[in-house]
Amino acid sequence: MEFCNKKMTRDAFNAMREEVLTQWPTGKDLNLEEAIAYQAAIPDAKRFSAKLSKASSERRTLIQPRAGVPVIERHIELLKHLEEFGETDLLPTTIDSYTRLNRYQEAQAGLEESIRLDKAMLNGFPAVNHGVAGCRQVTEAVNTPVQVRHGTPDARLLAEITLAGGFTSFEGGGISYNIPYAKAISIEQTMRDWMYVDRLVGIYEENGISINREPFGPLTGTLVPPCISHAVAVIEALVAAEQGVRDITVGYGQLGNLQQDVAAIQTLETITREYLQKYGYEDVKVTTVFHQWMGGFPADEAKAFGVISWGSAAAAIGHATKVIVKTPHEAVGVPTMQANAAGLRCTKQVISMLCDQSLPQSDTLQLERDMILEETRQILDKCFELGEGDIAVGAVRAFQAGVLDVPFAPSRYNAGKILPARDHHGAVRFLNTGNLPFSDSVKAFHRAKIEERAREEKRDVSFQMVVDDIYAISKGRLVGRPR
Repeated sequence: MEFCNKKMTRDAFNAMREEVLTQWPTGKDLNLEEAIAYQAAIPDAKRFSAKLSKASSERRTLIQPRAGVPVIERHIELLKHLEEFGETDLLPTTIDSYTRLNRYQEAQAGLEESIRLDKAMLNGFPAVNHGVAGCRQVTEAVNTPVQVRHGTPDARLLAEITLAGGFTSFEGGGISYNIPYAKAISIEQTMRDWMYVDRLVGIYEENGISINREPFGPLTGTLVPPCISHAVAVIEALVAAEQGVRDITVGYGQLGNLQQDVAAIQTLETITREYLQKYGYEDVKVTTVFHQWMGGFPADEAKAFGVISWGSAAAAIGHATKVIVKTPHEAVGVPTMQANAAGLRCTKQVISMLCDQSLPQSDTLQLERDMILEETRQILDKCFELGEGDIAVGAVRAFQAGVLDVPFAPSRYNAGKILPARDHHGAVRFLNTGNLPFSDSVKAFHRAKIEERAREEKRDVSFQMVVDDIYAISKGRLVGRPR
């Protein structure tokens, strides 16, 4: 099948599906018609898209944690605890690392060991191994909509089983779950695989079942400038929409400067709608997700709550539709359910206090908006140009040319030439723009911002700024100042 941004035919989908369902025994007897009927019976109160749509219309910010353990009974216990004691609006099921790599045999061994020892021996829920019936045990046990969160380059079987299992939202995309997660998988391959996922969601949509799709916004989670994550989000939204997805949540990872973060979450919705409408996808619902700080956390629990609160404030003031919540154990490892619930309650308190507030209009805020939109449009328009009008082809070629470039990504298909650093006020700028297709005026803007910081700190512009900034928040600062 030729690689392009064109809706898969049902015959092409079915041919691929025969192969996908044989990857592990739990996929063998999956019946799509029965799965559609099961989804149709799920009430709106437990449907992700319905809850997001209501929150968006009311300009409320919902809260959602990350969480997942391997054994069904323990996972249900965890989700119920987050419902009751975390006061969460939305629930996750975080998938284990073996499943993310399609290593189902090893996931099975880890699951069996977890049951035998009554101790989690996997870092998430092996949904493929549990199969449709196991997933339905989870989704039926709670009263809150549940999303699949993972990090899988090839999520086709995972999507089949979890959607049939009653999950009503599925995270990820062919770029966002490749470049930050994999080293040697081509972007064309993962985009093909994710077109299958989106076509599957499209088939549910054609049968009146709304399934929310969420590209992964933070990417590497390390000083990713808004225009980079925005461009990837828009590309994945366009590819998903072509396959029939009609409910998309685009995301952004907190950077720490309040005005830049608010401008970013606002422009993300603006530019996603702009490009969807420009290319004929006018019936797609767009909501946003703000990820609390994804970088290094302070080990001190009280200080960690400070970072969580700052992310909560930015999400609330920016009016994100939902916020992904961190825990006070972020620097230590896998959190207890009690710590996870505490992070949620902290976030809910801040959001409740700030729900009616917004940043006043200012020249600084407007400049941030204008710069993010200009930079993102320059990247996206070059992608379309490289693809001769086809955004999927253009995305692949853009990565080859460094026109799209994600900082600190492991993928060998990523140029890795750009270098981000904070300016004097903590906003993330470009120390090196690599091969990004920026105008001279955009490049000059970033150069001036970095040089201003260098003058204030009485040091030369250098890579050391980048290193200092990566570790700054874990050491109690936003900008990595020289000591």
